[in-house]
Amino acid sequence: MPRIVVDPVTRIEGHLRIEAVVENGVITDAYSAGTMVRGLEKILIGRDPRDAWAITERVCGVCTTVHALASVRSVEDALGISVPPTAEFIRNIMMATQYVQDHVIHFYHLHALDWVDIVNALKADPKKAAELAGSFSKWDKNTPAYFSAVQDKIKAFAASGLGIFANGYWGHPAYKLPPEVNLIAVAHYLDALEWQKEIVKIHAVFGGKNPHPNYLVGGVPCSIDVDEVGAINGERLNLVSRLISQADEFVNEVYIPDLLAVASFYKDWAKYGGGLKNYLAYGEYPTKGYGNPDSFKFARGAVLGRDLSHVYPVNPRDNEEIKEYIAHSWFTYEAGNDKGLHPWAGETQIAYSGPKPPFETLAGYDKYSFLKTPRWKENAMEVGPLARLLVSYAAGRADVKETVNATLGKLGVPVDALFSTLGRTAARGIDCALSMIWLKEFNNQLIARVKTRETSTFNGEKWEPKSWPSEAEGVGLVDAPRGALAHWIKIKNGAIDNYQLVVPTTWNGSPRDARSVRSAFEESLIGTPVANLEQPVELIRTIHSFDPCLACAVHLYDPQGKHLHQVSFE
Repeated sequence: MPRIVVDPVTRIEGHLRIEAVVENGVITDAYSAGTMVRGLEKILIGRDPRDAWAITERVCGVCTTVHALASVRSVEDALGISVPPTAEFIRNIMMATQYVQDHVIHFYHLHALDWVDIVNALKADPKKAAELAGSFSKWDKNTPAYFSAVQDKIKAFAASGLGIFANGYWGHPAYKLPPEVNLIAVAHYLDALEWQKEIVKIHAVFGGKNPHPNYLVGGVPCSIDVDEVGAINGERLNLVSRLISQADEFVNEVYIPDLLAVASFYKDWAKYGGGLKNYLAYGEYPTKGYGNPDSFKFARGAVLGRDLSHVYPVNPRDNEEIKEYIAHSWFTYEAGNDKGLHPWAGETQIAYSGPKPPFETLAGYDKYSFLKTPRWKENAMEVGPLARLLVSYAAGRADVKETVNATLGKLGVPVDALFSTLGRTAARGIDCALSMIWLKEFNNQLIARVKTRETSTFNGEKWEPKSWPSEAEGVGLVDAPRGALAHWIKIKNGAIDNYQLVVPTTWNGSPRDARSVRSAFEESLIGTPVANLEQPVELIRTIHSFDPCLACAVHLYDPQGKHLHQVSFE
């Protein structure tokens, strides 16, 4: 049977290899391999836990804030440090900003070209494109002249050979959009490039810079004084409000309308890519403190078997709930490779046993990835925007249910359609729309506190190591744009004794467990049709719907490699 090898999968962060077995035009088996080694856990041992955020944040340049937040939350959890409400609002603003920017970038710059045919946009009528765009959006740039100018850019680009897009699958039979919709999407792709660099200025206001804004155990590293030039003053708060207003317009007049327009032509993809039936979310956006998850905007919990009538509680401190296995991973455990370890007892010992490069395939090798295999109560779980929405939907979060139902109503599909590649892509847009609503809410609440002079942003009560116990352990949870992220820390005599990260792509992209149960990437590909083995755009659509980020899952790469079938695309 033919075996497709896509290595590396592009338009993601990091290096991911997918091998898929195709029988009669349908994928019947799949293997997801992380081909880098991450060594952050080793780097952190012996360091001051208050500095861990600055190191872990640099594991990835895409999620520029989530690892820092998970890290400071882990230390605060270990030492019993509470965060002032004003600091919590600022953290929520920074996280919501990350959600909004990340989801827009994913749709246009990482995922859209799986559905949008750039070359076909040359056949579009700019006037018809403007009329069509005007029927579902009030975006003032949607004019015939605007689309004509974009089309001229595409013509010049095509004449030059399409640059980095030269190896795209243009003209593939899986593309279904009319020329005008392709033109609209390409135009807004370019607009999004300009817009996304503006919204992150919010991170620069509160965190000093982007990427990698600054954080602080016990609060945030900025002071608020409307009259002070060196603080977060009235001018900077007004800038944040303007940037949020601009983001609101782009999300609701460009991103969401484009998402719905593209999705309406691909409703058949509600049949493919569902994969696992289990979903895990840690919850996000605390409104009454990080220690009170019942007050989070997004709920914490697990859904099993796609049963939305029940949400199982999740306790990351329970040593029996979350474990990492290495049956098919290039690691070893002192306690035995058949054991599952809770992250507080986690080990990072590399033991590569795969083929020596150059190699053609990982078939026949028992171990095939540098990702460990996490399980929740021995269940393989999907994490990410889809999991986040399903858990909150099942938990009865009214605003989530209302937004989900309204969006699916516009597409004319039931809630069950979410269990698919199409649903995963739509869920990211719904996730963004909700975060946009809450971003405005958090900003209004921050301004209200500033007006009443409730501006404390730091709790230094337990800042000094002399006040710490000799040993402590904590966990910092973040439901990042890509899904459930956690940092587990053990502190001994004022220094880090152990530190483990279990990140979203570790959950989704990990190899099989000892029972040969596939994880989310692998399972989602089963049953996917592939029209052309040389151009497996269908495979890429499903993998991209997860928005893989291998950088934080693994972190060193050997570029040597010769594959059974090398797939090259954008």
